[in-house]
Amino acid sequence: MAMLFPLLAVLIWAANTVVSKAAAQVLDPAAISFYRWLLAALILTPFCLRPLWRLRHELRPWLGKFLLLSALGMVMFQCLAYYAAYSTSATNMGVITALVPLLGLVLNALAFRQPVGGQAWFGVAVSLAGVLYLLGHGNPLGLIANGINHGDALMLSGAAAYALYGILLRRWAPPFGAWFNLYLQVGMAVLLLAPLTATADSMAIPARGIGLVLFAGIGSSVLAAYLWMRGIQRLGSERTAIFMNLLPLFTALMASVMLGETIHSYHWLGGGLILLGVALGQGMLRVKPGLILSIVNK
Repeated sequence: MAMLFPLLAVLIWAANTVVSKAAAQVLDPAAISFYRWLLAALILTPFCLRPLWRLRHELRPWLGKFLLLSALGMVMFQCLAYYAAYSTSATNMGVITALVPLLGLVLNALAFRQPVGGQAWFGVAVSLAGVLYLLGHGNPLGLIANGINHGDALMLSGAAAYALYGILLRRWAPPFGAWFNLYLQVGMAVLLLAPLTATADSMAIPARGIGLVLFAGIGSSVLAAYLWMRGIQRLGSERTAIFMNLLPLFTALMASVMLGETIHSYHWLGGGLILLGVALGQGMLRVKPGLILSIVNK
């Protein structure tokens, strides 16, 4: 029963990736980015406004950190996904999102001098091969001639931002509780995204866009967050994180059914290599050091 919490959260986030792609035909990216977090803020405010006032003095030294967390996790990651949806597939978006754990490992090593073992670096190399194969549509060398797709580049940037968000969130560990921490970041996201609305061609929400905004604002931003936090409470953070590896599979299946996207062989092979690398990097699979050395020497 406890496994249902993270499983349902990942299903909702996979569906939200499909919603992001569908929204590209209906809503301006600035509009859905803003309305999504505005709706989430309105839902959470009745429960969090009183604690906000009570903790106003304790919060003051944390405001800069919450602002950066919001910019990375709520604004850059989510907003870039809406812009990426114009020029890449939902399937690609889901597969690239699966890179977040390994990007976090690399950023931790480069920026914070976190020690990384040989197997983890081997996992990074395997995932990198998968990324190149996926982005090159089965021909990695084609990236040299044609370059990377604009939408895929935006998703990679967003995934890197979210990886850094996860690192900083764990390092800083704001002591105000998960829901209140989420509320502060959501509120700041609304403030950060307000200037972006000036760039929108239209902030109107057409009839076809109402359900998309409701799903993004309630399902993905509030309900999935609740389910994920309950999963961490019941299973622990490490066991819960494993479920995130199902995101590319769920996204690809939903995109195929709901959007009519074709799942190509390079999706399966590239995505498989990425997930294999993630499993190696997170220690879910063990490889003997001698085997890694023999592969490297070859």
